[in-house]
Amino acid sequence: MTPLPDCYCPADGTRVAAESLAWCCPVCCGPLDLDFAPTPAPLKSLGGRVNSLWRYAETLPLAGPSVSLGEGRTPLVELTDGISAKLDFLMPTLSFKDRGAVLLAELALRLKPRQVIADSSGNAGTSIAAYCARAALPCTVYVPEGTSAKKLEQMEAHGARVVPVEGGREAAARVARDAADEPGVFYASHVFNPYFLHGTKTYVHELWEDLGGRLPDALVLPVGNGTLLLGASLAIAELYGAGLLDRRPVLYAVQAAAVAPLARAWEEGAEDVVDITPAGPTSAEGIAIPRPPRARQILRAVRDSGGTFLTVTEDQIRHAQLDLASRGLYVESTGVACWGAVREGALGSRSAVVPLCGAGLKTGLAGP
Repeated sequence: MTPLPDCYCPADGTRVAAESLAWCCPVCCGPLDLDFAPTPAPLKSLGGRVNSLWRYAETLPLAGPSVSLGEGRTPLVELTDGISAKLDFLMPTLSFKDRGAVLLAELALRLKPRQVIADSSGNAGTSIAAYCARAALPCTVYVPEGTSAKKLEQMEAHGARVVPVEGGREAAARVARDAADEPGVFYASHVFNPYFLHGTKTYVHELWEDLGGRLPDALVLPVGNGTLLLGASLAIAELYGAGLLDRRPVLYAVQAAAVAPLARAWEEGAEDVVDITPAGPTSAEGIAIPRPPRARQILRAVRDSGGTFLTVTEDQIRHAQLDLASRGLYVESTGVACWGAVREGALGSRSAVVPLCGAGLKTGLAGP
């Protein structure tokens, strides 16, 4: 069995042993990164490999999957000239979170906890529940009140114990983190655990392969906790560092205007988010995160790429969802945010790919 890499804190350098159930830095309680610097395989060596994200085995910190549901290798379709969409809502649990959840389940199998817990506004919870079911691991998911009934139904169908928490997304996270400190508990956090990012980075490895060893001028990515954007940044660094990319794409980060702490920090030239009160509710519940724990990393990744932040109003989200539906793609409101940001020409003449992250059946149409 391949040894697991150690974790470390990007803020203060504190190291955490690979076999530990610690979910955060023991000094600052910040999220962890992996001491792992893979070299991706060249394009010509990928032919004939398994048709899932595990075809990029050289870039993954875990080898030999036992709980795979065939996740990854989602279609890329053109939306308009120069803009394509990657259909990550066609994953086994109907969202891109399967990319990271499968690695967390594999890791939990290695560490053999007595209980797996997670917190989620919906999609991450359903993914963790599904892969824990596949791995025969007991799972509890803490969710904020008001979470989509369809997502709750999906978690429970997979056998997870679902615990509603009074308050918003951050209240559910606080309860989960308290539970995570109990002995024998594995916190399958899509925010704090770096294995999740090493799963989401396969989004970019797939794009690179499907586009014949290149990437578009820009990647437009929804950002709440930033797991897809940070995974994309990891993959770009790996491919560029291995000499498999001639240039790095620009990263555009998209937030709902109603809950846009990172976009505001960007406008102010800050290195971290300030304590803000959301402007109002948003139908893009999956990216409605007032204080993302990896805010510094997200802002730095966008800055280093030469990119910027974009915001979308509730009207833009609703119109983008209806527009995609008219093209045959029924996507949940969070998943259409990037298309809402670029459909009116925000990128100019740049070529770009937007992710369609979750199926519309999970939430229905955005109001009113």
